[in-house]
Amino acid sequence: MSDPAISPEQIAAAEALLGLQFTPAQREQMQAILNDRRAQYAGIRAADLDNNIPLSLNFSVKVSDPAPAAVPRGYPMSAQPPVTRPADLEAAAFYTVTQLAELVRSRQVTSLELTEMYLRRLKRVDPVLQCVARVTEELAIQQAKRADDEIARGLYRGPLHGIPWGAKDLLATRGYPTGWGAMPYKDQQIDMDATVVQRLDAAGAVLIAKLTLGALANGDVWYGGITKNPWDSSEGSSGSSAGPGAATAAGLVGFSIGSETMGSIVSPSTRCGVTGLRPTYGRVSRHGAMALSWSMDKLGPMCRSVEDCALVFSAIYGPDGLDMTISPEPFSWDPALDPRGLRIGYVASAFEAADAGKTTEHHRDQGLELQRVNQVNSAAALDVMRDAGFELIPIELPQTETSGLWLILAAEAAAAFDQITRDGSVDSMKRQDDNAWPNIFRAARLIPAVEYINANRVRMQLMREMTRVMHAVDVFIVPSFGANALQITNFTGHPCVVLPNGFTDKRTPTSISFIGGLYQEAATLAVAKAYQDATDWHKQYPDLGAM
Repeated sequence: MSDPAISPEQIAAAEALLGLQFTPAQREQMQAILNDRRAQYAGIRAADLDNNIPLSLNFSVKVSDPAPAAVPRGYPMSAQPPVTRPADLEAAAFYTVTQLAELVRSRQVTSLELTEMYLRRLKRVDPVLQCVARVTEELAIQQAKRADDEIARGLYRGPLHGIPWGAKDLLATRGYPTGWGAMPYKDQQIDMDATVVQRLDAAGAVLIAKLTLGALANGDVWYGGITKNPWDSSEGSSGSSAGPGAATAAGLVGFSIGSETMGSIVSPSTRCGVTGLRPTYGRVSRHGAMALSWSMDKLGPMCRSVEDCALVFSAIYGPDGLDMTISPEPFSWDPALDPRGLRIGYVASAFEAADAGKTTEHHRDQGLELQRVNQVNSAAALDVMRDAGFELIPIELPQTETSGLWLILAAEAAAAFDQITRDGSVDSMKRQDDNAWPNIFRAARLIPAVEYINANRVRMQLMREMTRVMHAVDVFIVPSFGANALQITNFTGHPCVVLPNGFTDKRTPTSISFIGGLYQEAATLAVAKAYQDATDWHKQYPDLGAM
């Protein structure tokens, strides 16, 4: 016999115990989440948690990090065919970073010319895509002129020098608002540059725009509207790195920086047909970035090729003495590495017709047809790898029930935005539906502390199970939304490279994901690059028509 439904009166009684007060309408909206959550509690309580299983979080008596560790920042690139300046510079808008870098290095194009070209495109296309929160034109012109001056004097900082880029608008940038996509923070000024912004500035990159994110890193709806997919402007670009996905795909920036807590790089990269790197948790400093979930947030590049992601990651990874989660492991990118010497797995059940098309909430609206196309395109990706000489090892991922682990994200997000929940300013956010943050934040106030702790213990078990999986392979391939891999590897912190692998019948992109061992971004990128080198999906761009 199932438990009786939680009533508004019971919620009101719980509020009194917690010193909170919600409206009758808010209590009614919370009911569905709270009733569903009891099933999540049951899942956590059913887990066999031996007393020696700790939390997946470690307490430290340190209150600050040591000085930043020196990490290597080489920028080796694969052999490139000659690149010449096109007659119309806008033809270079979709060039990769490696191609743009050669134009700048060889002085065929100045950084200022590139910057002005991308600024024109941003201003022309953004009214349709709604992917720009702020154009940082004054800063961009200043940085581009500095880059040109340095290069003219023989000071070349590397392949990012003079390349225009866009930052997801959860990265603080001195002198410009950082609005986090949400009305309560629309005009927020943070008097600092995030570590990632500082590091890209040190590499000589040119920041031309703060790009949109779904409000407080959820979806593609922000205070200015819905960020659109450049391939089909009738649909959103997915989220929460909506702006970086759309702007990179539309050739409005050379590259961008996004973030992921639970799919926010993978999903918009898929929808927009770009290549994204979600690094291992604790690889890129989040100092100066909006916190959503302290134990899950990750920053990473969104680019037009795998190699571009490697070059950008080379500039931004490593300790800064400010984010206490960052590990000093080096990143040794070798574009000439033959990844056939690595052990490559594939999640066998995920490539079967019954499972390969499983979708997340981002894609359920597209239904069975999307599942069929994902199945076909995913199977073709394995054929490409086999034809390229890879011996693929079938594997399976842990079958741990992960639905209860969403309590971790809900509780941490609610804590991060507790102030606006209590003062009511969360009510000014554009989305107020049942699955939007305002309702999730209020309902999270009623998550028991014991359940949050035990969810983290289940997470620790999952991490140990994934360690055993990764003993068998170095990298594995999986449909981006298949086999629960997206959820599992976000909870366990494993790196992922997501890249286009075909199109739907509507001519919108699909993707495949390559997932590696912890801190093994170099190997993961190398395997993904081998697939990308054997295909041309990343070289196909949306027709922006009259935009």
